[in-house]
Amino acid sequence: MDDMSSQPWAWDEQTWRNKVDYVRAGRSLKPTRWKNGARCAVALSFDSDHETNELRDGGKSIGRMSQGQYGNRQGVPRILSALAKYDAKATFFVPAVAALLYEDEQRRVVAEGHEIGIHGWIHELNSQLPYEIERDLMFRATDTLERITGVRPVGLRTPSWDFSPSTLRIERELGLLYDSSLMADDDPYELLERGEPTGIVELPVEWIRDDAVYFNMHRFNGLRPHTPPTAVYDIFFREFERAYEEGGLFLLTMHPHVTGYRSRIWILEKLLEEVTRRSDVWVATHAEIAAFVKEQGL
Repeated sequence: MDDMSSQPWAWDEQTWRNKVDYVRAGRSLKPTRWKNGARCAVALSFDSDHETNELRDGGKSIGRMSQGQYGNRQGVPRILSALAKYDAKATFFVPAVAALLYEDEQRRVVAEGHEIGIHGWIHELNSQLPYEIERDLMFRATDTLERITGVRPVGLRTPSWDFSPSTLRIERELGLLYDSSLMADDDPYELLERGEPTGIVELPVEWIRDDAVYFNMHRFNGLRPHTPPTAVYDIFFREFERAYEEGGLFLLTMHPHVTGYRSRIWILEKLLEEVTRRSDVWVATHAEIAAFVKEQGL
């Protein structure tokens, strides 16, 4: 019989407070105005997972890995073409294994003025790892991306947004500028570790602003999303419109192997058209936005 004292409803106050206080949102870093007086900031991000979603699970499905390869062959080129058309800069979060599979892709992304951020080693789940292994994988991933691109990454998005009790400690050891994995706000804020300000900027994500939840399917898990692209565009655009009204940040997460298809890439293209036609919107990389708000607010 399970020890009843270990059940969450039996925890004393100090126990549940300690769990909550590992990582918290600190002061808001939302500026009164964005760079060059812009009313709103837009941070577009693309998680180039490619084959690592299958590899991470120890899988060997040739079909799922071919879907990951589609992200490299069609998804990333279409995304880069759309960004170039609207002269917009973005951030690509890349697992080290995906970067090693497609080194030329990463060099092209950087050459075209975009940022590459850390996204784990093989899209591992950090909450399943002890501190020593998570740290080793994150440091190796950082070194690998730097070797391939010639630029040392300054930001992390944890794979699957799986943020362990050790992740912030490791980010501090790496000296990172920002994280983009958590969801405590719409706008940037400073991360606290056990109540201590860390100086690390959080650029918050949300599943609402992620293409995968609307489109991804998995035949063996019975996942059959059926959201039409028009509905997804409407959600994303409404998120942007409210961010614009509030003078805040609109951060969008997309995946080359999800949005890169012919019937979906227009979502990104239409958003870029709407965003860039407004002269008072600043479209920038995550690193640029994090550096700006840190300079203004820390």
